[in-house]
Amino acid sequence: GASVFSKIDLRSGYHQLKIRESDISKTAFRTRYGHYEFFVVMPFGLSNAPAVFMDLMNHIFHPCLDQFVIVFIDDILIYSKSQKEHEEHLRVVLETLRREKFFAKFSKCEFWLQRVAFLGHVITQAGIEVDPSKVSAVQNWSTPRSPSEVRSFLGLAGYYRRFIEGFSKIALPLSQLTRKY
Repeated sequence: GASVFSKIDLRSGYHQLKIRESDISKTAFRTRYGHYEFFVVMPFGLSNAPAVFMDLMNHIFHPCLDQFVIVFIDDILIYSKSQKEHEEHLRVVLETLRREKFFAKFSKCEFWLQRVAFLGHVITQAGIEVDPSKVSAVQNWSTPRSPSEVRSFLGLAGYYRRFIEGFSKIALPLSQLTRKY
């Protein structure tokens, strides 16, 4: 498996996407102070923004995906079996970002790691495990007092179901609390 990792965080991901001139009016909104049509880049809050951004990232990194790159919205993980291979993989990813005019937030990037936290997991050559901070979040979760709070807890815990043998059976009593009668 992979033994060298780097993580790149794109700076203001959505704001790096320009909106077509003909689509600017679709981002308009009205307040009591007037009508506003000024978004020339993808703003946070548009319902389709994550899907559009992911589609673009999947398109530009298509040759690398599942070979040595994982992309989730504006987070990019590069993984390699050796230092030499990683140097080449980093070069490909950075050249792709440059060609496509995407910019990283250097202070949030990490390079040449043997252990990396990514999307709530810790990844090493030995495998993937749950990020200890997420275990603490589950352990310290306050007692749910409503069906929506139970759903929120199940959402967090369910994200890690692959690490919990018999999760569905364990979670069933809580799942039943969320049903509408």
